Amino acid sequence: MKPFHKTMLVGSLALSVAAMPSHLHAQDNSGNLEALVFEASHATVTMTEDGVARIGWTRDDVEVMVDGMRLDPPAGLGSWAAFKPVDGGVMVMGDTVVFEDEITAAMDAALANGLSVTALHNHFIFDDPPVYFMHIGGHGETARMAAGVKAVWDAIKEVRAASPTPRRSFGGMTPDADGTINAAPLSDTLGAEPSIGDGVVKYTFARQGRMHGIDIGGSMGLTTWAAFSGTDDLAAVDGDFIMTEDEVQPVLRALRQKGIHIVALHNHMIGGEPMFYFLHYWGVGPAKELAAAIAAARNAQAEPG
Repeated sequence: MKPFHKTMLVGSLALSVAAMPSHLHAQDNSGNLEALVFEASHATVTMTEDGVARIGWTRDDVEVMVDGMRLDPPAGLGSWAAFKPVDGGVMVMGDTVVFEDEITAAMDAALANGLSVTALHNHFIFDDPPVYFMHIGGHGETARMAAGVKAVWDAIKEVRAASPTPRRSFGGMTPDADGTINAAPLSDTLGAEPSIGDGVVKYTFARQGRMHGIDIGGSMGLTTWAAFSGTDDLAAVDGDFIMTEDEVQPVLRALRQKGIHIVALHNHMIGGEPMFYFLHYWGVGPAKELAAAIAAARNAQAEPG
């Protein structure tokens, strides 16, 4: 088993912007959208009647069972990205099928290549292996956006090439759930006092908002929290981040830069003011380093812009 190490964002593209042929940097709207997307993504492009270029990738490389029945790929195992011309390039939206051991690699590739990650969740239950869907978006030069999608799909293919069967573990060492953690250093790092029960050291940070015109706060679920289990030397941290729309990408990036895995990204409520999003995470390592990672993400969340 390998020791904890900080996993940095993927720093290079399968087809990096710097390495793109110069003709792919041309003004997008003056060129051919279909050709630009094809050259950068190496995927078959379908043009729609409203001028959108779409590419797709059917996940037929892993057999999936849902509630005991084989799920054939056309029944919901399709990855896609759509490119709509806008000033300066395109707006891209897409959805990518990911198995558990592909999520981190796919997310790192998206964030490293100019894309935003806008959701991560399941579409099925009683599925084997578990299937997740990572939604992406972005605005920018057509070739860069299309190359970003390619980088995400290539990262997934690399994971599957290394292990044809999806793995059910992050790998590495497993913390002792019956261990004890010294809360004092974590409190110094996080600037808060925890609740402690059954060996779990938990920090909660409340936020204020409105729901259907009514003021609500932490008692109604508007919280960021972090729960530490294990020992000082090897702990696990899990929890939620509550975020407004403009805080999502900074928090994602800050957590990934510290090696924290993102396991879900979605909303919890309808009718909120502002609209809040929730990110769920998991990390393993020395307790103080994990606390520093959570503090870094909270700091990134608080920075303007």
